[in-house]
Order: sequence, then structure tokens, then C-alpha cells
Amino acid sequence: MRKPRDFDAELKALDDKAKELKARKVLGLGELVIATGADCLSPEELAGALTVAAETKDPAKREVWAKRGAMFYEGKSRRTRQPQRPAQAAGGDIGGTQAQQGSAKPPSGRMGAA
Repeated sequence: MRKPRDFDAELKALDDKAKELKARKVLGLGELVIATGADCLSPEELAGALTVAAETKDPAKREVWAKRGAMFYEGKSRRTRQPQRPAQAAGGDIGGTQAQQGSAKPPSGRMGAA
């Protein structure tokens, strides 16, 4: 005779896995914000920029963003294989002018919400 399935335990396991995946996604997005240098933006500025990006339907703009994102990840993987130079360690080559602008600003205490 077969053992009856414990549906409650299976549902709880699926719920736990979903919570773990969501937490991992949130952590990954936070790491991405920091890696791109976007943590120098206020939460309002970052939310506004992401809202505009999410609402944009223009395929040309999205393609440009995708290429810049691919270049970011390509540069990131290249840095993991080679020793970092001081400019790379400071994030000087990933953000271009944005990284320079962000490094000129003093810390404002908004960083805790990343």
C-alpha cells in the first residue's frame, strides 16, 4: 500500500523555497545597484530611473541599454580573471562619467537602504 502524501508539508516546502528565491533575488538586485555605482543615487532618483526604464517601449533604447549591460558584465568578468588596477578597484572604468560624479559627492547617510 502506498504512503499518503503530506500536502501540507509539500506546500510549506514550496513556500519556503519561494521565499528563499525572492530573498536571493532581492540580494542580487542590491548587489547590482552597488556594483553599478547606483547606490550614490537617492532612493527616489533610483526608483524614478527604474520606473522610466520599465515603462520604455522603444526597442532602440532598450537595445542600447542591453549592450551597455553586456559591456558591464563583460568588464566585470574580465576583472575577475585579471588583477585589478587602482582605477578598476575604485570603479572608475564601469560607470564612466557617472562614477566620477558619484565619487565627488560626500556620503549622505542614505546608504543603509540598499
